[in-house]
Amino acid sequence: MAPEYITITAINQFIKNMFDSNTYLKKVYLKGEISNFKHHTSGHLYLTLKDDDSRISAIMFRSAASSLTFVPEDGMNVLVTGRISVYPNGGNYQIYIDKMEQDGLGNLYIEFEKLKKKLQAEGLFDPNHKKTLPKFPTKIGIVTAPTGAAIKDILSTIKRRFPLCKTILFPALVQGVSAANDIARKIKMADSYNLDVLIVGRGGGSIEDLWAFNEEIVARAIYNAQTPIISAVGHEIDFTIADYVADRRAPTPTGAAEMAVPTTDEVASLFASKQSEITHLFHAKIERSKHALDSLKKHYILKNPMVLYEMKIQRLDTMTEDIYKAIQRFIERKTNSLKEIKNSYILQNPNILYKEQTSTLDTLKINLDKTIQTILKENNQKIQNIIQTVKLVNPLNILDKGYSVIYKENTIIKSIHEVNVKDNLSVRLSEGKMKVEVKEIMNERNYI
Repeated sequence: MAPEYITITAINQFIKNMFDSNTYLKKVYLKGEISNFKHHTSGHLYLTLKDDDSRISAIMFRSAASSLTFVPEDGMNVLVTGRISVYPNGGNYQIYIDKMEQDGLGNLYIEFEKLKKKLQAEGLFDPNHKKTLPKFPTKIGIVTAPTGAAIKDILSTIKRRFPLCKTILFPALVQGVSAANDIARKIKMADSYNLDVLIVGRGGGSIEDLWAFNEEIVARAIYNAQTPIISAVGHEIDFTIADYVADRRAPTPTGAAEMAVPTTDEVASLFASKQSEITHLFHAKIERSKHALDSLKKHYILKNPMVLYEMKIQRLDTMTEDIYKAIQRFIERKTNSLKEIKNSYILQNPNILYKEQTSTLDTLKINLDKTIQTILKENNQKIQNIIQTVKLVNPLNILDKGYSVIYKENTIIKSIHEVNVKDNLSVRLSEGKMKVEVKEIMNERNYI
C-alpha cells in the first residue's frame, strides 16, 4: 500500500494542536535573559529568552505589553508567564507571553547602571580628581571585615613586602542591610587619621554579597576623602561603583596590598638608583667647577690686572666729563630763562598788566549788570503772571459785581436749610461786612 503524504501546513497544524491541548503548556513560568529584542511598529514585542545552555523564541502582543511598567532591553533578566504553542508558518514553537516582570538580579543590574551613569555625569569618576599613591607609605588604613581571608591576605602581604609600614584596621560590615552605612562611616573615620593610603574592600561573592560597595553613600564617602583610596572588592572580574570612584582599583585584596607598598628589593633598588644619581650629580658639579676655575685662571685680567685698573680710570674720566657737560647745559637753560624774564614787556612796563586787569574787570562788571537786569526783568514778569493768576482764581472778585457771601459763625451758608429765623449772620460785600438778623425764610418756590 502506497504511503499517504500530507502537507507541511497539515503537520505543523497537527503539532500546534498537540501543544495547545497540553494542560502543562497552557500556563508556564519561565525566567531568563532577554536577547534579540525587537519592538515592532505594531506594538508587539519579539525576543529570545535564554539561559546558559538553551533558548526559546517569545512574543508578547501589544495588549499584554501595554501593561509593562519598564522598558525591556537586551541583557535584562526577566520572569515571564505565558503559554507554549507553535507558529505554523515557521514551524517553530515559542512562548506567548501574558505577563513579564524584572528578575531580582536584573533589578540590581539596572540600579547599578543607573547609579553609575548618575555619578559619572557628576564627575565622580573624573581622572583629574584621582590622587596619586605615595611610593613609601608609613601608615596604611584598612576598611574591611575583621575576620576572613581578605584582611589576612592584606596584612600578610604588607608585612612581607614592606615591614616598616604600620597598618590600622577599621572593622566594618561588608555585607547586609547596614553594611553601606557602616563602610561609609569607617571611611570618614579613617580619613581623619592622617593616613598615607586607605584600602577599602572585601573578598569575593555574588553580586548581592558585594552590593554594599555599589551604594551611593559609599561612593560619595570615597570621593570626599582626602586620603588616597584603593578599592579591592571581590575578584578580578568583579566591578563595583567603589572601583570607579576610588583613586586606584585592585583586582583582589592581595593586589591592593601589593599596589600600596613596595617590596624591600624595590626600595633597595631605588636607593641604589638614587645614590648613583646623586653621585653622578656631584661629579658633574665638580667638573663644572673645575672648568670654571680653569677659565678664570686663563682670563686676561688675571694675567694683567693693571688692565682692570686702567678701564676703571677711563670710565671715571668719561663719567666726570658727562657730569660737567650736564651741569653746563643746566646753567645755560636757567640763564636763558632769566634773560627772557628780564626782557618781558611786563617788567619793562608794569602798568600794562594793571591796565589789562582793569579792562577785564570793567568788562566783567558790565556783563554782570546786564545779567542782573535780565534776571530781574524775567522774575518781575513771572510775579505779574502769578498775581494775575491769583486774581483770576480769587473767589472774592465776584463781590465787585454785586454778589455777597453769607457766613454763620464763620461758615459759608450754601442753603436756606442751614439757617433759622432770628439767626445772626455776617454778610461779606466788596467794600466790607455787615451783621443781619433773619426775619423770614422763603424757599425758591415760595418766593416765586
